[in-house]
Amino acid sequence: MPEDGGAPAEPEAAAAAPAVAAAPARPPEPTRLGGPDKATWAHRDLYDRVFDALHALPSRFRTSLRIAGISATDLFTLNTPLGAAIEQSVVESLNDLRELWDPNQEYQLYSFVRQAQVFPDVRLQTTAPGVANADRVLMGIELKGWFVLAKEGEPSFRYKAAPMACAPQDLLVVYPWTLDEVLSGTPKLLRPFVEEARYAAEQRNYYWENMRTTKGPQAGVKPAPHQAPYPNKGDKFNDEPVSDQGKNFGRVARSRIMDDFITALMLQPLSGIPARYWQAFLKIFAEGNQGDNIERALATLRAQAEGSGDAGLKLDALDKIAEGLLDLTERL
Repeated sequence: MPEDGGAPAEPEAAAAAPAVAAAPARPPEPTRLGGPDKATWAHRDLYDRVFDALHALPSRFRTSLRIAGISATDLFTLNTPLGAAIEQSVVESLNDLRELWDPNQEYQLYSFVRQAQVFPDVRLQTTAPGVANADRVLMGIELKGWFVLAKEGEPSFRYKAAPMACAPQDLLVVYPWTLDEVLSGTPKLLRPFVEEARYAAEQRNYYWENMRTTKGPQAGVKPAPHQAPYPNKGDKFNDEPVSDQGKNFGRVARSRIMDDFITALMLQPLSGIPARYWQAFLKIFAEGNQGDNIERALATLRAQAEGSGDAGLKLDALDKIAEGLLDLTERL
């Protein structure tokens, strides 16, 4: 108490804590264009019809390829050798669907052409004389195939094109495929992933620079020298990372734009079993597990399936497939 009986003296204010610099705000994510502007691009109706045709194509897809006599543990190797053949078949099928994307025969001079070492690798184009250079290519599709049972459980292709190398009407299209008898048979296409090519490129760069644990200058992206649609062979149109020790730049599936698509696709039944269990089965066998390790992994997978609540999943069918694959592996 002070001697005069007054109120106690107020304690000295604590020293102010040093200010902590706030983390820089993450920039806003890219947004889709919504396709080409009808007011400035005369072929918007064509774009919309091609978009619909791409989704209709799986039910009309035909190929002479047939796969038989391949060990189940070797199925993972199919994606690379078959991918190019399937992609070429997609282009042929798309041209066969002309009645869907050109019902009034306005584009008889044009066809979809797949070509190597250019971007996009499929172009709706013409070589007819008298067509202005600006109209020789109307739109492009960067086309990728993905074997659903591949070991990674997600598409592993790289897509590095600079955003401005993509016209507003260009698309990135991924066709998941499997065999009609799951472990053998003819390739069949499933519902495609169709995205604006420019948005996919922007989101890829955004993820690389802002959403990974790597921060600072090492997380940067070096813009491609070529910044215009439909580059020629030899033009440098790919963005490149400042640092990429894991060689993962361009893996679009890791940029999260395919997350919902992949989740839904892995629930799609193949011969009564959701695709994710087939993929998990084959991964167990292909990773070189032996004997008891395989049985323990299968038991864990069954327990996960039992608690998953997957609609329509029949555990006895899952057990039968697991037993068949185990027997097959023991005979190899």
